[in-house]
Amino acid sequence: MSGTPADPKATLRLAWRLSRDLAQIADHGEVERIPALDAERRALLESLRVARVPLDDEGARLWREIAVFNDRALGVLEHRRRALERDVDVAVAGARALRAYAANAGTAR
Repeated sequence: MSGTPADPKATLRLAWRLSRDLAQIADHGEVERIPALDAERRALLESLRVARVPLDDEGARLWREIAVFNDRALGVLEHRRRALERDVDVAVAGARALRAYAANAGTAR
C-alpha cells in the first residue's frame, strides 16, 4: 500500500480491527495466523504514517487502543514463549538424566 489512503479514517479503523483480532488470536494461541494479519495491519499503519494523516480525537483514541492491543498480544506471546522454553529445559534435563542413568546403570553394585 503506498500513497495516501483513499479513506484514512476507514484505514485506521481496519487497522484497529486487525489489532483487536491479533490480540484475540494471541489469547487463543493461534499463533500461525498472526504473521499474515500482522503484515496486513502493518501495511495499513505504514500507509497512514507515510501520508502523515492528521489525527482527530477518534483517530488518537484508535491509535492508543492499537497500542494497548499490541501490548496485550506481545505480553501473551512472551508468556507463551517463556513457558515453552521452560518445557524444553525440563525435557532436556530429563533426557540428560536418562542418559546418565543409562550410562551408569550397570556400574553401581
